[in-house]
Amino acid sequence: MSQYTGVALVTGAASGIGRATAIAFAQEGCTKISICDRNLLGLQETQTLISEISKDVDVLVIEVDMLEESQIDNMVKKTVERWGRVDYAVNAAGIIGNNAPSTQTTAAQFDLITNINYRGTWLSSRFEIAQMQTQTPLEWGNGKKRQKVRGSIVNIASQLGLVGRPDAPAYCASKAAVIAFTRGDSIDYAKDDIRVNCVCPGVTETPMTQGEPKFREALKPAIDIAPMKRMGTPEEIADACLFLCGSGAGFVCGHALVVDGGYIIN
Repeated sequence: MSQYTGVALVTGAASGIGRATAIAFAQEGCTKISICDRNLLGLQETQTLISEISKDVDVLVIEVDMLEESQIDNMVKKTVERWGRVDYAVNAAGIIGNNAPSTQTTAAQFDLITNINYRGTWLSSRFEIAQMQTQTPLEWGNGKKRQKVRGSIVNIASQLGLVGRPDAPAYCASKAAVIAFTRGDSIDYAKDDIRVNCVCPGVTETPMTQGEPKFREALKPAIDIAPMKRMGTPEEIADACLFLCGSGAGFVCGHALVVDGGYIIN
C-alpha cells in the first residue's frame, strides 16, 4: 500500500521539477493530485502523462498565476472542494531571473523575480498551512514509524539560496528568502503536526535552464564546479520532494535539503 494515501498539490506542474513531482506522486500510488500552473497547455500535458501511468489517479487541473493572491487562495480552496483536504504540497513554481548584476537590474525585474519566487511561494505555503491546520491528522507510515500528521509542505528553493554566483543577486535573494521563511514556518507550525521543509536544487535539466543561450552559458561554470560534473534531472529533485513529504522524513523539520551534485561543497 502506498504511503501517499492523501491529497497532493503541486505548483509549477506544467513542466520541469513541478511536472516531475506530480508524476512521481502518481508513480508512488497517490491517487488525488492537484496540478497548478499558469500554463494551461502544459498542465494538460502533465495530466496526460499521469493518466498514462494509472487511470485510477484523479487529477485536478488548476490554472493559477503566482502574482495573484486571490488565485493562489482559490487554488487551495478548489483542491479542498474536490477532496476535503491537502496532505502534501510541493511549491515548485518559479522563474530563473534576468541574469544580470544589480546595477543592470531594473526595479520591475527585481519585483517580478521576488514576487514569483518568494512572495508566490510564501503565499502558497501560507494558504496550504491554513488549510492543514483545520484538518484531522492522518496516520502515516507503519510500525514504529507510525505518526499522526496534518500535512507536509516542501518549498523549492535553490543552491543559490545558500551560495552566490555572478549576475544573479535578485534570484539568489529570492531563493534565500524561501529558505528563511521555510525555517520560520517550520518552527511555528510543528506544534500543529505540520512539517515544512525545502529542497535546494542545483542546475537541473528543465525548460527554464535550457531556454535562452545566455542562460545556458551562465550555467556552465556551475556544472564544472559540481563534483558530479552534470546537470540534475527533474526526477532526481522530485525524489527528494517525495522523501520530505513522506513518513520516512517524519523527524525532518525546517530542513533545506541540497540536491546539487556537490556544487556547494566545492
